[in-house]
Amino acid sequence: MRGRIFGFLSKGNRKFPGAQINSSVFLFIVLLILSCVLLFLSTRDFMLGTKNAGLSVFSGIRNGIYELSSAVSRTVLSIRELSDLRRQYDDLLKLLDRFEELERSNVEIIQENIRLREQFDSVNTLRYRRIPAQISGRDPNNLFSAIVINKGSTSGVSNNMPVVAWQNGTQALVGKVIRTGAFESLVMPIFDINSLVSCRLSVSRYEGIIEGMGNSETPLLMRFVPGRARDEISIGDIVVTSGMGGIFPAGINIGRISGINTLEFETTLELDVVPMIDFSRLEYIFVIETELSISDSTGTDDG
Repeated sequence: MRGRIFGFLSKGNRKFPGAQINSSVFLFIVLLILSCVLLFLSTRDFMLGTKNAGLSVFSGIRNGIYELSSAVSRTVLSIRELSDLRRQYDDLLKLLDRFEELERSNVEIIQENIRLREQFDSVNTLRYRRIPAQISGRDPNNLFSAIVINKGSTSGVSNNMPVVAWQNGTQALVGKVIRTGAFESLVMPIFDINSLVSCRLSVSRYEGIIEGMGNSETPLLMRFVPGRARDEISIGDIVVTSGMGGIFPAGINIGRISGINTLEFETTLELDVVPMIDFSRLEYIFVIETELSISDSTGTDDG
C-alpha cells in the first residue's frame, strides 16, 4: 500500500512538473511582500528617528545661537551701561572737586575774616597810636630772617618803633622796626639773637632782660633775675615788657615761663620763656607810634 502511494506521487510529479515551479514562485512572492512590508516599517521608523534626531540637533543649535546672541546682547548692553556709569562717575568726581574747591575757598574766606576781625577788634583796646600792616616776606640777607612788612615811611613808620600783634585774643610783642623804606620796613623779631628787651614778671614784678636765641622754635632766655625770686616764680607765669629803655611801652605781653634754671655760684636765675606769638602763623601786625594818655583816649572815643 505504501508503495502505491509513493508510486502515485512520483507519477504525479512527473505528470505535473509546473506545479512545483508555481509553488516556488508563490513562496518567493510571499517572501518578497513580507520583506517589503518589513522594509517599509523599518524605513518609517528610521525616518521618524532621523527626523526626531534632526529636530533635536537643530533645536539645540537654535537654542545655542539664541543663548549666544542673548549673551552678546547682554554684554553689549552691560558695556554701554558701564560706559555711561563711568562717564557719570567722572562727572560726579569733577563736581565733587568743584564743591571741595568752593568749600576750601569758603573756609579760607571765613578764616581770613576771623583774623581780620580779630585784628580790627583789637584796635579799640590798644592804648597806642598804631599802624596796621601785613607781613610781606622775610629778608634773605638777614641771618635770622628779619620780617618784612608792607608799610614804610610814607605810612608813618620809622626805626625803633615797637611791633605787636594779636593772636587768640591776646596782644603780644613781635619785635621792633630796624630799617625803614618808603613802602616797606624791616622788623627784627624778639627771637633774633641781637634782640634785647627789658622785661618783668607780671606777678612777682621781678625784672630782667629777654634775649633772643636766633630761632622762633627755641624759647627766649630771661636773664639777670634775682636768685631770691626762685620761690615766687612758677612755670606758666607771664613775662611782660617793663618799659625801661624807652623803646617798648610797659605791660606788653612777651611770653610764658617754661623753665627755671638755677646757676651754680651765681646770684641770678635764667628763665626759659616761650613767646606768646606763634611766628609761623603771623600775618598781620601793628606798629606802635606813640602812647596815648587816658584822657586823650577817652576824648577820642567820645568825639
